[in-house]
Amino acid sequence: MLKARILTVIVILPLFLLAVFYFQDIFWAILILALTVVGAREWSKLAQFSVRNTIIFMLFTALLGSELLIYLRESLKTNAYSLDFVILYGISVVFWALVVPFYLRKSFSFESPVTWMLIGWVVLLPTCLALYQLRIISPVLLLGTMGVIWISDTAAYFTGRSLGKHKLAPEISPNKTWEGVAGAIVAVLLYGLAWVIMGVGKENLVFVLLPLLVAMTALGIIGDLYESLLKRQAGVKDSGNILPGHGGILDRIDALTSTLPFATLAILFYSSEL
Repeated sequence: MLKARILTVIVILPLFLLAVFYFQDIFWAILILALTVVGAREWSKLAQFSVRNTIIFMLFTALLGSELLIYLRESLKTNAYSLDFVILYGISVVFWALVVPFYLRKSFSFESPVTWMLIGWVVLLPTCLALYQLRIISPVLLLGTMGVIWISDTAAYFTGRSLGKHKLAPEISPNKTWEGVAGAIVAVLLYGLAWVIMGVGKENLVFVLLPLLVAMTALGIIGDLYESLLKRQAGVKDSGNILPGHGGILDRIDALTSTLPFATLAILFYSSEL
């Protein structure tokens, strides 16, 4: 398993970096739309859709995603910091910060396919748009933002394995611990301080950046726990098998779905104040 995970990273990471830095905007949009549709297929599995509902959900995700990306692409041609989609990003933030924690505490499930579809779009579409807009603003900024989650996950894993004693959510994800959360926060704060030391932004950036990174870390953990609960309710280990050793697309972007829209919203409002 570990060998497969490492080989997958070795193959996928250079291709992803190539896409981030060298793809034309239209090809980047096509790529993230395709990943969003694959994510929709995996969401259908977690929601336990019928074949008919799976097809409907994937088709509407492709249509909605393409229309939104076309509109966003035109909007960003005149202003990379366009606020046209702040409402959609805001809906995502409210969902992850308020709705999902309640859902995790109660651990209930929905019966209506329409409800599952609406939730799926709240999870997938703002993430797709955030991936596009952040790259237009700066590919380095996109990677730096995603790096918060990569560092958080890595630090939480190793800290939890070595020091973890107090379970975070044993009924949802038994391996996660409060010590892992603490390790993630410390690592992310050091990452943020490195940004400041390297002179990324203004001198007072530290007072804005560090609280945002802590918030992103918390949201990332919530996103991870949410997908873990959905997989447990659906009785599956992974959302898919497209990435050997890693599972599906949703398994890899679970924390990004809860953090990228928030990060984009924060960046847009911070830039508007400058």
